[in-house]
Amino acid sequence: MTQTPRYTLTQRLLHWLIAFLALLTLGIGMILGSLGFEGTQEIFGKATTNAFYTGHKTGGVLILIFMFLRLGVRLVSGAPPYPSPLNAFERVASRTVHGLLYVALLTMPILGWLATAAGGYPVQFFAWNLPGMIGQDKALSEILFSLHGIVGWVSVGLLILHIGGALQHWLIKRDAVMTRMSLFR
Repeated sequence: MTQTPRYTLTQRLLHWLIAFLALLTLGIGMILGSLGFEGTQEIFGKATTNAFYTGHKTGGVLILIFMFLRLGVRLVSGAPPYPSPLNAFERVASRTVHGLLYVALLTMPILGWLATAAGGYPVQFFAWNLPGMIGQDKALSEILFSLHGIVGWVSVGLLILHIGGALQHWLIKRDAVMTRMSLFR
């Protein structure tokens, strides 16, 4: 039996770490985006609301760092070939969704960072405040926060496609595609 070529261990670890951070950060972002600061504070209290904002910003910065690292590792190590049962449509769909996820997971934290700075808010990374990169501009902040939210929802759609495709290969097709990114054989 031939073994399916796999991503490197570093690539697989980064994939699952970023996946965890993205789901957590998007979840917090959905709460904050739908309830706003005051609504979140009414439901969860001031301390938890502040923790949500700090956690969301910290998650975004971590995603940005790990995505740049992942992109660098990908450029150096490449990707394993697709297993043979994938048809041309599946290969194009896979490459497209992966490419768009890379763009979204790099763009979204940058937009959030810029929007936060333009809004005059601290860009928090754990207990530290990072440089804002741009000056305060409330109108620009609103535009950037809107774009940040749009990219967030696009990311949710891309993640649904990505997870749906992975589940199809694992549970329905029962082929070796999932082996490429699994942590265990």
